[in-house]
Amino acid sequence: MTAVADAAPDGRPVTEVAVGVMVQPDGAVLLGQRPAGKPYAGYWEFPGGKLEAGETVEAALARELHEELGVTVERCERWHVLEHDYPHAYVRLHFCKVTVWKGEPHGREGQALAWRRPPVDVAPLLPAALPPLKWLEEELAR
Repeated sequence: MTAVADAAPDGRPVTEVAVGVMVQPDGAVLLGQRPAGKPYAGYWEFPGGKLEAGETVEAALARELHEELGVTVERCERWHVLEHDYPHAYVRLHFCKVTVWKGEPHGREGQALAWRRPPVDVAPLLPAALPPLKWLEEELAR
C-alpha cells in the first residue's frame, strides 16, 4: 500500500505511518522513548515513521528502522492497521511484525530503547501503543 490522500472524519489529512513491532523469540518487543522536542516527548512507542509519497509500508518501515535504530529489516509481515486521533495529527498506523533483522538496535536519534515482554513495565505509553501490546499479550497467552 502507498500513502493515500485521505481525510479524517473531521476533514484533517490522514498521516500514514509504518510501525515496526520487533519481536524476539521469547516474545520481548522493542520500545523507544520519544525524544525531547517531539509531540509526546518522553512517551514510549514502537519505532517507525511516516510513509513518503509512493512508498510502500514495507519500504517505509525498512527506511525508518535503519534511520532510527541502525538495523536492516530482513523479515516483516503486515499485522494490523489502526487509526488514532491525536490532537496534533490523525494517523493510520500500519503495524508490521519484524522477526528477522541484521544489526543490534541502538537509538540513533538519542532515544532510549527497551526490550520488554508484554505486559510491559515502561510508562507512559503512547495511547496508540496500547492496542498492539494487548494483541501481543493475547497471542502470548495462547
